Amino acid sequence: MKLCLPTLVILICFAPLTSIQAVEPSRIVRDICYKSTPEGDLSLDLYYPEGEPRGKCPLVVYTHGGGWTTGSKRSAQIGAMVRAVDKLLVQGFCVASVDYRLYVEGGPTRVRDCVADCKDAVRYLAQRANELRIDAEHVFTFGDSAGGHIAQMLLLSPAAEFPEAPGRAAAPFTMIAGVSWYGPCDFEKTELFRSDEQTPVRDRFEARILPSDADPKDKLRLYREISPVNYLRAESRPLLMIQGDKDTTIPVRHARYMKERADAVGAPVDIVVVANAGHNWRRVDADIEPSVEEIVEKTASFLKQELERSAR
Repeated sequence: MKLCLPTLVILICFAPLTSIQAVEPSRIVRDICYKSTPEGDLSLDLYYPEGEPRGKCPLVVYTHGGGWTTGSKRSAQIGAMVRAVDKLLVQGFCVASVDYRLYVEGGPTRVRDCVADCKDAVRYLAQRANELRIDAEHVFTFGDSAGGHIAQMLLLSPAAEFPEAPGRAAAPFTMIAGVSWYGPCDFEKTELFRSDEQTPVRDRFEARILPSDADPKDKLRLYREISPVNYLRAESRPLLMIQGDKDTTIPVRHARYMKERADAVGAPVDIVVVANAGHNWRRVDADIEPSVEEIVEKTASFLKQELERSAR
């Protein structure tokens, strides 16, 4: 088990990443333990921009996908995420890739715990902003699939909600904007998970959401609590949702519904629908449009634009 001591953070030496050649940040701090839980310690990796430090870096918190059951912070070094992280580093962002507890059948972890862990990761980073050279006044979220859902929750839910780690809830930070790649927005409306009009709709996520001893009367409340759509307000921070039109895992209905609800309350949500794209930007029948490279560019450009807008 890792020692979960804040003093270890400043003793970790920066090391170049050599295992994934596509990513070329000059420094990575690995395995920073940000939280201890009954299921084990949780850690994150910090990717810093190349070159000599020039003050604090705006922070992008990356939350990995995997259905809240699989995946890890090392997903930042896999597939299209490699290019996305690289692009963000080039633009001067620091990227934190976060591990969080995962649902295991028969275990205690639920989706709410995944959100709470990632909230505590943000709070941890905010508390140590000076020593880690992070600008806690400019925090962004980014994730894919289940991580896209968590990215939406981090961005839209109030900063003090989902507190777990003692003394963390008051950590000051400011969310600026976020990007969700094919993340769900609402668990209550199960019809959003229907991939076509012929497929019967079913609730695939009840076991991952409801505690084993949950009172049936609490089901609606618990579903709504972890549905990002319920946190939309006129004053919400800007969100970009990018979703494939052939995605049968998290159908494009989610992005369109989020946009519809956002427009109704005046919240700043934009969507990009990727043609011929399944989950994880899988090609379906034809080349996807926009391409993965263009999706990465849109992601980084949106966050950079919102960073510049926030500085005006």
